Amino acid sequence: MEYTPLRLLIDGQWLDGQGRETLPVINPATEAVLGQLPVASEADVERAARAAERSFPAWRDMSAYDRAKILFRTGEVLRDRVERIARLMTLEQGKPLNQARQEVVHLPDMLIWHAEEGRRVYGRTIPARDLGHRQVSAREPMGPIAAFTTWNYPAVIPMKKVCAILAAGCTCVLKGAEETPASTMELVRAFSDAGLPDGVLNLVYGAPDRISSQLIASPAIRGISFTGSTAVGRKLAELSGRHLKRTVMELGGHAPVIVMDDVRDLAGLVRASVLRKFRNSAQGCVNPSRFFIHRKLYEPFVEAFVAETRALAIGDGFSPGVDMGPLAHERRLGAMRHCVDDALAHGATLRCGGKRLDRPGYFWEPTVLTDVPTGALVMNEEPFGPVVPINAFDDVEQVLAEANRLPVGLAAYAFTNSTLWANRLSRRLEAGMVAINSFAFGAANASSTPEVPFGGIKASGFGAECGSEGIEGYLNIKFVSEYEQA
Repeated sequence: MEYTPLRLLIDGQWLDGQGRETLPVINPATEAVLGQLPVASEADVERAARAAERSFPAWRDMSAYDRAKILFRTGEVLRDRVERIARLMTLEQGKPLNQARQEVVHLPDMLIWHAEEGRRVYGRTIPARDLGHRQVSAREPMGPIAAFTTWNYPAVIPMKKVCAILAAGCTCVLKGAEETPASTMELVRAFSDAGLPDGVLNLVYGAPDRISSQLIASPAIRGISFTGSTAVGRKLAELSGRHLKRTVMELGGHAPVIVMDDVRDLAGLVRASVLRKFRNSAQGCVNPSRFFIHRKLYEPFVEAFVAETRALAIGDGFSPGVDMGPLAHERRLGAMRHCVDDALAHGATLRCGGKRLDRPGYFWEPTVLTDVPTGALVMNEEPFGPVVPINAFDDVEQVLAEANRLPVGLAAYAFTNSTLWANRLSRRLEAGMVAINSFAFGAANASSTPEVPFGGIKASGFGAECGSEGIEGYLNIKFVSEYEQA
């Protein structure tokens, strides 16, 4: 399909690359250049921040019902554009087309839910100790928010942020990912076409460190929302702290999977594990990442897991029947090579995969490692790619200690037929999200749904996206104490 001309959106104006630096956007399946992305200058970023500041009072003062109408209309616009956005996503990010469709088709639901929830941002009246005294705790929009998003889910991740920010009554400067600009740009275009006032939502692209530093330091910006790696999140949180600006951080993880010895449908579990692990080329912060299998089931689990992995169809996301596409960019190939070489040097066993495919594009074979020592890199850092370690365990306390050993805590999974073990594991696993007997947080056919909170603990961040908790991150609490005059 034809790639879309790329633009910035600042104060209601779509701006091309004329007079600006540009960056090439690469198709990861073919390594062909798709288009040129305009890079926002310092003046562009400043103008975007000021536009969000200028438009904030009117957006804040608009009734929540009228703001909701615009979000509803945006959902209707997106329903008619699912196929186009999905195809753009496959072109620039590489995931199979059916996975791209599944990502985009949920966006209207996310808009509708946040529109409704935004109409329920209530305060409370606190009983006073004196007659003639009224005490109210009110929740008010924080102000313009700078939102930074990533390339692995270029539709749903920015939508989670923008929905909550706008529903809360805040305005936004969205910094999209340079690898996947068209997918995010089309979401922003839908808001614009639905009648969102100029300046309420602005879109910029460019060097992440430069733009993030400028926006966080800007007096116009009141809060920060970031999705990305823990390392970058630490830097942004530190910078935000210098300016005393609140943050919502959704950072990396290294999700453990514990499989107890009482699991009944082992074949079904293995099939689900392989599909969920290698979904989006395993480039997902909640993808299962470290497998711990009870020794009674270890060998049959590994044998079946390897067979299912070898059966995956790898190729261009537009090819029928493809299960896994390329990695999103070339640098991930080097990361996979280093990860595998390090594990083998530590004594791990390579069961399948382990190398780049001999063809154009950033394709890496789905790789299974077993008997991986604790000191190996893949047991300590999220590979964020199609490499998976599988180890056996005998003692539940020991496997819980290993699952909780790392400083991150985003997602964790456990499978058991015992209600007792399900309760214990859900309590003991240190993660912001724990799924028992499923790889879904929310509906069975979705990794997450808008009505439930999505976020981590420890070094996986703080705050949440989606759920009522997601809107809370963009609200200030104001206490009002009012006495009647004598």
